[in-house]
Amino acid sequence: MKELEIGALLHEGKAKKVFYTNHKAVVAVQFKDDATAFNAQKKAQLAGKGLLNWEISARLFEALETRGVASHYLGCLEPGWMAVQALKIVPLEVVLRNLAAGSLCKQLPITPGSSLQPALLDLYYKDDALGDPLLTEARLELLALLEPAERVQLEAISRDVNRVLQQIFVEINITLVDFKLEFGRCDAGKLLLADEISPDTCRLWNQSDQRVLDKDRFRKDLGGVVEAYGEVLKRVQGLGPTPRQYR
Repeated sequence: MKELEIGALLHEGKAKKVFYTNHKAVVAVQFKDDATAFNAQKKAQLAGKGLLNWEISARLFEALETRGVASHYLGCLEPGWMAVQALKIVPLEVVLRNLAAGSLCKQLPITPGSSLQPALLDLYYKDDALGDPLLTEARLELLALLEPAERVQLEAISRDVNRVLQQIFVEINITLVDFKLEFGRCDAGKLLLADEISPDTCRLWNQSDQRVLDKDRFRKDLGGVVEAYGEVLKRVQGLGPTPRQYR
């Protein structure tokens, strides 16, 4: 196989850039230092954030892989970059909540920190212009984004991810409060976990004192965002060896 060469920009999101490569089935992802909140109404540049999220995501994708959960992740390139399988992204955000926090407590009469068993799984339509609205069963059916069997598969994978991530974070004394997942279809039509798994997409609390270790530090002006992400990386590094290089 020819050496991977990065080509033109395919897509730029709030936290990452995606580039074509000389391999049709592979795209390159660059993690950015941009921090955004409230649908990008609040923005900042946080030096080093992209590198932290890149390594955290790579290590967590590999940890999931060893525990039987497949994703689009193929391996790392140079620091801040990873190679992933090219997918057709399904415009849905899957949110799983193990504890009540954030918007849920503003929308429902639930005490913050309340345990949610089983984890609450919500689906949102991924569209910034529409504010990523919560989908009802009827709206999901109307949009026809998933076949019924795919819906079952997507939710089963999401719950597997939650189970494995909870186990992983418990090992490193972090509570996985809630998190967001995205999925895409490969050329064969199989659903695969996509995007990233990082403090940008997970709500993480230090187990002993519930200290915030995620993007809420930016949302709520708590300060120490990069330091908190660095603490997460330090603990995640204890899970295994350096992430593999893409070959």
